[in-house]
Amino acid sequence: MAFKVKAIMKQLTPAQISNFISEGFVKIEQAFSTEVAEECRAILWKATQCDPNNPDTWTQPVIRIGELALEPFVQAANTAILHKAFDQLVGKDNWQPKKTLGSFPIRFPVKEPATDTGWHVDAGFPGEDHDNYLEWRINVYSKGRGLLMLFLFSDVSGKDAPTVIKNGSHLDVAKILEPEGERGLSFMALAQQLDSLPKRQETLATGKAGTVYLCHPFIVHAAQHHHGVTPKFMAQPPLFTKHDFDISKAEKELCAVEKAILLGLQ
Repeated sequence: MAFKVKAIMKQLTPAQISNFISEGFVKIEQAFSTEVAEECRAILWKATQCDPNNPDTWTQPVIRIGELALEPFVQAANTAILHKAFDQLVGKDNWQPKKTLGSFPIRFPVKEPATDTGWHVDAGFPGEDHDNYLEWRINVYSKGRGLLMLFLFSDVSGKDAPTVIKNGSHLDVAKILEPEGERGLSFMALAQQLDSLPKRQETLATGKAGTVYLCHPFIVHAAQHHHGVTPKFMAQPPLFTKHDFDISKAEKELCAVEKAILLGLQ
């Protein structure tokens, strides 16, 4: 007699969710397939106008590629494990499906150092000048942003310019933002206060192609110069929510992002 085995959908474990709340991120390996990652790299190589087999054509430390709403990127962002993780971290069905993956900072191993390596927190909503990202804002309710996500489309070792994450720094940022209320702080105003935060352990966002880091929207992070030999391909899109977070809800109704904000305010 044949038995039909019901597939068990992967999901974050309680330990992973707890780590997200306290440390500010969770690493998901094989969040999308290596085949999809390879398709995405091929598209991005073409967009850079560089020759993957000729390092002499790699003349800039960073080439940024804009929005690409192509099928391989949509596939990468919409796997079952990621959708389940979104439910677990920002609230069931409280997120907008990704149709693009934002911009792509492609980092090359060249002598010229990268100049975009400062510590920062990504902003969530526009200020008075909508076109000036340095004036975009962040508030204690993380208006406009559910998560920061790091999608690795190439294998990234410690030498391949991995993003540097300050563990637990989202808790410190919550304290800075609380007195600023709904208006919050601009990207630059917050960045100028980050050097005064407590010293934190740092994690390098390394992993195989297909790895995704899901980070609390307040996490302090930075890019770095490439010291390896193989260009690094990644995307760092936000996850948008359908409804703003509400940290005044009953504890049993709070999602992981909201619980982390409240932990920081204790």
